[in-house]
Amino acid sequence: MQKISRRGFIDWMLGLGVIGTVGSILYPLAQYLIPPKIPESKTKMVKVGKVDEFPVNSGKLFRFGRKPGILIHTQQGDFRAFIAICTHLSCTVQYRDDWKLIWCACHNGKFDLTGKNISGPPPRPLTPLKVVTKNDEIYVMREA
Repeated sequence: MQKISRRGFIDWMLGLGVIGTVGSILYPLAQYLIPPKIPESKTKMVKVGKVDEFPVNSGKLFRFGRKPGILIHTQQGDFRAFIAICTHLSCTVQYRDDWKLIWCACHNGKFDLTGKNISGPPPRPLTPLKVVTKNDEIYVMREA
């Protein structure tokens, strides 16, 4: 068995200290830069309210799992729902009854009532949700 000198032992301990220091700096940095994977919400259907609670040409925000949703009662009497997250910078959109459009206040993005982006910086349409009416109750679910 080979004996290790004092100098060799000190060099070995200093090397471990350097490795520990570098690791204690890089690990939190990597955890900050690489976001954790968040599982998709298991929410399949959400009750939003009763039909008579929504006047024509109105919109309402609601929770759909961890994301906001928006339900719109159009002038034609249809109900339409979307994930209420703008496709530009993930701001929450709202319904503007004076414009009859879905509007993102962050950068003045506009979507028509089918969710299609019609002006501003949003690059894609809104994610649609399916609206089901049962016994005068409005339910919203993911489209298949």
